[in-house]
Amino acid sequence: MITELAVERVEFTCGHCWHSWSADYDVQHYRDEEGNDWEYFSHDGIPVASPYSPDGAPACPGCHRHWVGHLTARRLVPLPDEEPTRPRTGVIGDPAQHRPERHAAPQLSGTSHQQPTRQDPTAIWHEPAGL
Repeated sequence: MITELAVERVEFTCGHCWHSWSADYDVQHYRDEEGNDWEYFSHDGIPVASPYSPDGAPACPGCHRHWVGHLTARRLVPLPDEEPTRPRTGVIGDPAQHRPERHAAPQLSGTSHQQPTRQDPTAIWHEPAGL
């Protein structure tokens, strides 16, 4: 049973070339029949290992070394419940034919958000002229 759905923004900083980037991951928390809890991650709709572990650490776009990420933001996706006042729309007829355009819609990219910027630690700050 799914116990939680979320989108997590994960930031990475390469320890070799100091390139910083971030990516959004869909996270599913799941409880199996034995009561064990699991996390499932996907990036752009593709199942991946946890970006918080060495096995799931992506390669740096600059030097291609792998770096574990850290959580910078999170948004919960509400799970359906039986609350009578919650807005909902019934599916009429064959569920596979309901809103058929959704099957051909392009995937939202996990890289479409504004990337965070970091000040270059090697940059030298100068006083503006006339001060």
